[in-house]
Amino acid sequence: MRITPLPAFDDNYIWLLHDDAQEAAVVDPGDARPVIDHLDGQGLRLTAILLTHHHWDHTGGARELAERYGAPILGPDSERIDCVSRPLKEGESVDLGRLGQWRVMATPGHTLDHIAYYNPKAGALFCGDTLFGAGCGRLFEGTPQQMQDSLEKIRALPDDTLIYCGHEYTEDNLRFAVLAEPGNPAIRARIEATRAQRERGEPTVPSTLLLEKSTNPFLRWDSPELRQRAAERSGENLSVPSAMFAAVRAWKDAFDAKLA
Repeated sequence: MRITPLPAFDDNYIWLLHDDAQEAAVVDPGDARPVIDHLDGQGLRLTAILLTHHHWDHTGGARELAERYGAPILGPDSERIDCVSRPLKEGESVDLGRLGQWRVMATPGHTLDHIAYYNPKAGALFCGDTLFGAGCGRLFEGTPQQMQDSLEKIRALPDDTLIYCGHEYTEDNLRFAVLAEPGNPAIRARIEATRAQRERGEPTVPSTLLLEKSTNPFLRWDSPELRQRAAERSGENLSVPSAMFAAVRAWKDAFDAKLA
């Protein structure tokens, strides 16, 4: 199985899976055109469309692709995605044939209907906007506790899990990560590696879960330095992971607002 990123809009990634038998599936096709161009150019047959949440930049091309190729649309059990032909919930399994078995994980926080797809045999996770390179999604609907619980689920996966997220945000996220935890040498090393990747025109994802656990502030609630700096800024006791997450998320939101 091969997994190919198809850039869309300003910074989205649509993920396309395919095998030697020319069967393909696509994850979060916000725009149908990049998918159509790749499928037709490579002679691939689209057999499934997977969605992680209802935001338009992840769903906008799904209906057109389903109608063009006759592929089912699988996604969250949510009334806000009316094109889904098979609604999915936590713990269910998606059988994509030669493209493997994918376990559904409920990951609310960014949105309440967010799910992720995990394949332990392939060591791959499609996490949409729950986890990014060195960051995580904003809390548009969920609570800090919900998002921290979702990130805890992901953090418990094997360290070599490949993290396929929905956006190219790594370089921007690392600017905050090094501010939040300046004593972490892994962050500085990742900044250099990321800069080199972008200069070569390469995507910075997928990353590995181990790399995220080493450099991503939203998976580092056990870092003494990060906890101390976040507590000093918030004036709160951050001994509980959800409180730690909430403080770091608020700090990151303020950081982003200053750059806007």
